[in-house]
Amino acid sequence: MIELLKAALYGVVEGITEWLPVSSTGHMILLSEFVTLRVSDLFWQVFLVVIQLGAILAVVILYWKTIWPIRRSEATGKLTIDRDTISLWCKAIVACLPAAVVGILADDWLDAHFYNWVVVSIMLILVGVAFILIENRNAGKKPATRRLRDLTYREALIIGLFQLIAAIFPGTSRSGATILGGIMTGVSRTVAAQFTFILAIPVMFGASLLKIIKYGLYFSGMEYAILAVGMIVAFFVSVLVIRFLMSYIRRHDFKVFGWYRILLGAVVILYFVFVRR
Repeated sequence: MIELLKAALYGVVEGITEWLPVSSTGHMILLSEFVTLRVSDLFWQVFLVVIQLGAILAVVILYWKTIWPIRRSEATGKLTIDRDTISLWCKAIVACLPAAVVGILADDWLDAHFYNWVVVSIMLILVGVAFILIENRNAGKKPATRRLRDLTYREALIIGLFQLIAAIFPGTSRSGATILGGIMTGVSRTVAAQFTFILAIPVMFGASLLKIIKYGLYFSGMEYAILAVGMIVAFFVSVLVIRFLMSYIRRHDFKVFGWYRILLGAVVILYFVFVRR
């Protein structure tokens, strides 16, 4: 029961930090220092990635009408293919290609060399500063792209390149990097966030598939229960957080998340330098 409660706590943290631009990796590193699951190292590696499927399912449910291309015509009643949705998925594929290539070719190397508190804390602070500077620069400016369907392939590719930075450097925050890239190219906060959610579907499904292929799913009944609890909790928390974020950014900018990232990065550094030496 204690392990299931721990899994639920991880699900809460995953559901919150996966969508807010604050770095789920940084929070998971800190949480694992204080709450340790009594599982094998192999399962732990799979758990950290596959738990994200619960968060992804929240996006699929909330944005089903946006991502599903088959429509029923109100005039004729016949099923049709929505071109705007197909175009959106093509743009998502373009944006995902850079990170997908790097992930397939260098996943193990990146985990071995960059998945540590030093890189995470540095990226937390750097991206936090970037959020503050860019929001200050854009204050009062009207974004050029205000609807998801108006997003261009160029903008999608630039957002994808920012996603690549997150794929290489943990602590960047995938959602933080892609939202930042969108804002810098003249995309509204709302559109940048929506496109980030959609990008997460192929990216995180792909990351989970890579881990499953690498490690398999040969776990005990308790480990499967832990995985299920983490995913279910992450799903319900994600639904609430996504709705909150979309409501929040209609009236506010991202500077508060920038300051939070800087503070968290400082906490990570202080903890590992002075407490856990």
